[in-house]
Amino acid sequence: MVDKSKVIKDYKKKVDNLKRHNELYFNKDKPEIIDAEYDSLKKEIFKLEKKYNYLSTLHLTKNIVGAKPSNKFKKKDHLIPMLSLSNAFNKKDMVDFIKKVNNFINIQGKDLELFAEPKIDGISATLIYEDGKLTTGLSRGDGTKGEDILENLKTIKSIPTEIMAKDVPELLEIRCEVFIGKTDFIKIKDNFANPRNAAGGSLRQKHSEETKKIPLKYFAYGFGAVKPMIFKTQSEFLEKISFWNFITNPLTKIINGIDEIEKQHERIDLLRSSLDYDIDGIVYKVNDLSLQKRLGTTSNSPRWAIAYKFSAEKAITKIKDITIQVGRTGAITPVAKVEPVNVGGVIVSNATLHNEDEIERKDVRVGDTIKIQRAGDVIPQVVSVDKFKRKENSKKFIFPTKCLCGASTKKELSKSTKKLDAVRRCTKGYDCKFIAKEKLKHIVSKEAFNIDGLGKKVIEQFWDLGIIKEPADIFTIDYNKVKKLEGWGELSINNLKKAITKSQYIAFDKFIYSIGIRHIGQENAKILASFFGSIISFTKFFTSKNRKKILANLNDLDGIGETQIESIDNFFQNEKNNKIVQKLINKLTIKNYIVKNIDGKFSGKKLMFTGGFQNMSRSEAKSIVENNGGKVLGSISKKLDLLIVGHNKPTKKKIDKAKELKVKILLDKQWKKILDS
Repeated sequence: MVDKSKVIKDYKKKVDNLKRHNELYFNKDKPEIIDAEYDSLKKEIFKLEKKYNYLSTLHLTKNIVGAKPSNKFKKKDHLIPMLSLSNAFNKKDMVDFIKKVNNFINIQGKDLELFAEPKIDGISATLIYEDGKLTTGLSRGDGTKGEDILENLKTIKSIPTEIMAKDVPELLEIRCEVFIGKTDFIKIKDNFANPRNAAGGSLRQKHSEETKKIPLKYFAYGFGAVKPMIFKTQSEFLEKISFWNFITNPLTKIINGIDEIEKQHERIDLLRSSLDYDIDGIVYKVNDLSLQKRLGTTSNSPRWAIAYKFSAEKAITKIKDITIQVGRTGAITPVAKVEPVNVGGVIVSNATLHNEDEIERKDVRVGDTIKIQRAGDVIPQVVSVDKFKRKENSKKFIFPTKCLCGASTKKELSKSTKKLDAVRRCTKGYDCKFIAKEKLKHIVSKEAFNIDGLGKKVIEQFWDLGIIKEPADIFTIDYNKVKKLEGWGELSINNLKKAITKSQYIAFDKFIYSIGIRHIGQENAKILASFFGSIISFTKFFTSKNRKKILANLNDLDGIGETQIESIDNFFQNEKNNKIVQKLINKLTIKNYIVKNIDGKFSGKKLMFTGGFQNMSRSEAKSIVENNGGKVLGSISKKLDLLIVGHNKPTKKKIDKAKELKVKILLDKQWKKILDS
């Protein structure tokens, strides 16, 4: 006989769990489970109600089950993108950063003045003031768009809602890092995993009254749009806004030279544990704002700033096994399965061994006692082996010469470097099920098609069941099959359908990146998209018998070299790749790549440089051309409008070729006149 009280207890427990997940999903925007798991929980509750009629009389699920999420925040474009920072992990990285900056602006021979400030481990936000009044508050979002969280930011009492100063710019954008102090977090730690999650969750509360209950703090650290610009240095900016009652970090300092950088890094690292807020490094910025402007940005990060991370936390553990993983490009990566260990607050059970050469160099074996670290506080890796603790019967690890699919592997010879790759690869492409799965995971990723609901585990499951085998299959999923799977209900299926439908409209550069050509990252994809212009041109290229000729034209593109051209050629030599890509194209609407017409001195012009300039690097010259609507080519051709000849060691062959093709040539002085005009 069924114990009624036990059934009711189990039922109530499930309903309470559902309520908790509703609160996390709908109101706090902090879901702990995927839609499929949520649906599964609902199914269990309905099954119990159906089986035991008396449960329905309790009315516990009224207005709970099947609630709809609300669109809590409007999205807005950032006035200036909120870019992420590139990272440094050691002295050499910082030396390289300084060298790159000096080379770009051509100021070798003197120390570069940098402004150092602790890197707060919090949530980035931006505050926009118009005529001194706070009008907009946005989260970082994806860097281009943020969420309007103004009312929640206003709950932080130390953020000025109005700047009472005569000299405040008409438009002033203050960027800040929102956080919760360590002592404050202790009081609320039962509700959050860590201080950063607590800050993020609080800023995204539906009701600002809830945010007000959380002891949020902030440090202002930078600016976005400023009109008119009244600051000359980063240090002057922070000094001024501090006078205007913004909270700034007291541990900032002006630094000159690598020795001072290392001293400051060591000093702050020692202070780290005593601070009431989490920091994970020091941000170094070029102090002079005019130099910042000259340096500009890449697509991902500013050239004038870098985050010098503190040493990764390390831990000692043992290797239980060494397994092999196969990546989307066929790379065979060894992974150490280790005894679970806490590294910097994260439980680690796997660590990468990188490649065959790395295993050989470190002589890593199963059973070894090892030191591991989270590189960049993210990827666990094996640092060293304690060979004194190694057992006498320990056996050397023999790296497999075959892929998990059974196919032979090889180390490729690079045409550009004339050296063998360190990485061994499977060459079967989509014929290797492991590669096929990884390629699908790449395609649905955030940077590519960005399909919510098709995570790594779901791709694995759908592939094994034959629901998705190739990229095009994503758009012809048999949802009747999916319905029969555990954990898949109406909500999760509808959400997946919406995400897939939305992804069918994709930007051309994202499409190129998504198909997973080796050595073609997001930046290379943009260059190629700009070159081909449309998916029609791109399709003609990879199906054309003249592919080699078209590939030769890619040499003209600055940013596309021999390595990329070789990789593109190898990819499209594979007929299966061609068929798979074509089938995918047939399912999509791919938007033409539109190059933004920038009005400037070089609008619509194609330029090339040879030789060095006195007060400017080639990189800066290229940046100036692109910011003024022009394009810089990598080789001489009829397409070229101008060849700019610097005074320092110009290439005679290029000058002769330009004369032969009747390309206009400008000398260093003429170039400077154009810039000054």
